[in-house]
Amino acid sequence: MSGGWQDSDRRSRLPSNWATIRRRVLDRDVVCQICKTRPATHCDHIEAKTDAHAEDRLQGVCAECHLQKSSREGNAAQRANPRPGRRRPPEPHPGLR
Repeated sequence: MSGGWQDSDRRSRLPSNWATIRRRVLDRDVVCQICKTRPATHCDHIEAKTDAHAEDRLQGVCAECHLQKSSREGNAAQRANPRPGRRRPPEPHPGLR
């Protein structure tokens, strides 16, 4: 199985006091800052693809909103940097070699 944390170096880039930062953000943002209805259970970087771990750059969000936001950001990154095509170039017709 690939995807998610398995293919990410994100965890190694977190500061050593990440657990403390995360707890303070979730204590501050009790309700999801996106949907404003469900309890916040995830600590999310407000800006995609940033390693800014200051508390004002983080928000508490629910699992559903975090999944949707991460999916949107990942899809946008793929559209911005598409992988090269995997198709083989067409072979010339045997009679034209």
